[in-house]
Amino acid sequence: MLVSTELRKPESLRAAWVALAGLSSVFLFEMLDNSILNVALPTIGRDLQASTVALQWVTGAYAVVFGGLMLAFGALADRVGRRRIMLVGLALLGVASLATAFVTTAGQLIAVRAVMGVAAAMTTPGSAALAFRLFEDDGLRVRAMTLISTVGLVGLAIGPTAGGLVLAVAPWQVLLLANVPIAMLAIIAIRAGIAGDDPAGLHRDPVDVLGAALGTATIVPALVAPTLFVNEGSGIWAPWTATVAAVVAAILFVLRERSARYPLLDLKLVARPLVSSGLAYKAAAGLATAGVGYLVTLQLQLDWGWSPALAAVGLLPQVVVLVGGGAFVNPFVRRVGLERAAWLSASSVVVGLAVYGLLGRFGYVWVAIALVFVAAGIRVVGVVAGVNVLRGLPTNRTTIGAALTDTATEVANGAGIAIAGTILAVLFTGDIATPHWTAQQSAEFEQAVTIAGLVLTVVAATLVGWAFRRTRKRF
Repeated sequence: MLVSTELRKPESLRAAWVALAGLSSVFLFEMLDNSILNVALPTIGRDLQASTVALQWVTGAYAVVFGGLMLAFGALADRVGRRRIMLVGLALLGVASLATAFVTTAGQLIAVRAVMGVAAAMTTPGSAALAFRLFEDDGLRVRAMTLISTVGLVGLAIGPTAGGLVLAVAPWQVLLLANVPIAMLAIIAIRAGIAGDDPAGLHRDPVDVLGAALGTATIVPALVAPTLFVNEGSGIWAPWTATVAAVVAAILFVLRERSARYPLLDLKLVARPLVSSGLAYKAAAGLATAGVGYLVTLQLQLDWGWSPALAAVGLLPQVVVLVGGGAFVNPFVRRVGLERAAWLSASSVVVGLAVYGLLGRFGYVWVAIALVFVAAGIRVVGVVAGVNVLRGLPTNRTTIGAALTDTATEVANGAGIAIAGTILAVLFTGDIATPHWTAQQSAEFEQAVTIAGLVLTVVAATLVGWAFRRTRKRF
C-alpha cells in the first residue's frame, strides 16, 4: 500500500526512482516531440500533399495550444490533484498518438497535434511540480530536476538523428506512434511511484474561468505573432493585429486578476522576489535560446553555405554542454547556493549573446564560444530558476508555478524569434532563401545578426539585472 508523498518524503533519488522514471518520460516526450517531427516535415508534405502553411501548423498548432493552456491546467491541477491531471493528460497523449495511424489529410494531422498540445499542457507543468513535491530538501529537488531535464535534453539532441534513421525504414507515422509506449511507461511509473495528492495540500478556491480564458487569450496571439512577423514580415496587418490582441488581453487579464475574489493567478504571489526573479531569469534564457538558435542556423547554412549535416555538426558544442553539463549543476549549486547560481548562470547567457552579437560574424570560433556560454547558462538556470519559483510559492500553488515558468519560456522563445526575424526582415533585401546571395545581401545579413544579437543582449541583460535586484538582499 502506497504511503502519501505528502506525509513521507523520499530521502534519496534512489528511493524515488520509479516516480522519477515516470516524470522523466513526460519531459522526454516534450523535448523529443517537435525535434523528431521536424525531420519528417518534407515527407509529411509529400504524403499528405500539404502546403507550406499547413506544415508550419503541424508544429505550430501543438506549440500554441500547449502554451495557451498551461496556466489553466496548472490552476486546475492545484485544485483537483496534480497526479490525477497528469494521468488524464498521459492517457490523452496516448490516444492522440494512436490516432496518427488513421490520418489521411494535413487538417487531420493538425487536429491531432492540437490534441497532443492539450495533453502536454496537462502533463508538463505537473512533471516539475510533482518532482519538486517529492522531496523536502532543496538539494534533492535540484538533483531530481537536473536528472529529468537531462533525459529530456538527450531526447532533444538525438531526436533529429533518430527521426532520420526511422524514416529510412518506416513511414513517418511511426515517429508519433512512439509516444504511445512513452505515455504507457509514464502512466505505470507515476501510478506506482507517486501517491494521490493529500487533500490538505490542495486549495479549494473556485476556478477563475474568466481569468483562465483571458490568460489563454493573451498567450495564444503572443505565440502566433512571432511566426507571423517572421513569415509575413512587419509590413502587413496580421502580425501587428496579433500583437495588439495579446497586449489588450494581457491588460484585461491583469485587471481581472487584481479584482477577482478567487483569481486564477494571485499577482501578489507572482510579485514575490524568488518568483518574479525566477521568471525573469527563465525569460532571459528563453530569449537567448530561440534568438541565437534562429540566427545561427541561418548564418551557417545561408550565409556561410554549410550543408545541413555540417551545420548540425557546428551546433555540437551547444549539444555537448546541454547534455553533459548536468553533471556539474549540483556541485555548482552546492558551492554558490540557489540564488547565486540563478543569476550567475543567467549572466552567462547574457555574455554568450554579447559574444555572438559583437563577434559572431568574424568566424565560427566566436559562434562556438557564444553557443557554449549560452548553453552553460541555460543548463543551470533552467533548473535553479524553476526551483526558486516553486520555493517562493505556497505549497498548494506549485503546479501553476511550474506552468508560469514554462509559459515564460514559451513566450520568451517567441519574442526572441520575433526580435531576430523582424530585424532581419527590415535590413535584408530580397528572398532570404535565395541559394546564392550577393555581396550586399551578405553584408546586410551580417549587420542584421549584429544588431539582433545586441538587441537580444540588452533585453536579456535588463531582465537579469532586474531579477538580481529583486533578490540581492538575500545574499
